Amino acid sequence: MFDLLKDLWAFMKERKKFWLAPIIVILLMLGALIVLTQGSAVAPFIYTLF
Repeated sequence: MFDLLKDLWAFMKERKKFWLAPIIVILLMLGALIVLTQGSAVAPFIYTLF
């Protein structure tokens, strides 16, 4: 996993694609939100947001 992050950072640094970082962070946060709320009572309220 660490190698993937290192390669991704090297790609963004070399190609000057730093605008990808916020997109990746937001996607990771949304994925974590869906995974963490999947089994809770809050899940129906989270899914109405999407």
